[in-house]
Amino acid sequence: QVQVVESGGGLVQPGGSLRLSCAGSGRILRDTNVGWYRQAPGKQRETVATLTIGDSTNYAAAVKGRFAISRDNAKNTVYLRMNSLKPEDTAVYYCNAGPLHITLKGDFTSWGQGTQVTVSS
Repeated sequence: QVQVVESGGGLVQPGGSLRLSCAGSGRILRDTNVGWYRQAPGKQRETVATLTIGDSTNYAAAVKGRFAISRDNAKNTVYLRMNSLKPEDTAVYYCNAGPLHITLKGDFTSWGQGTQVTVSS
């Protein structure tokens, strides 16, 4: 599995925006499928958005139309742009990358530390 480092989280008011970054380490992210995931307190980790090698995207119903996943090959980084944030978006956000069937489900055996996103007034 690809090693990645997440960053960009923070405290934001409802309706605000954030951009999370997922930097590849040890492997080129354009050569693999990448996903963003989140885990809220007391809940299971869920898939938020995925980006395939062929640049196809998928989003969870709860974030569709508000979040956008993209890739910057020159920087070996995948982003998650989050707009119109809601309190229920509060969670630790993780990035991971690997085979398609694993990435779509978020069925990884190892995870990074993630980045905290808190949406609150």
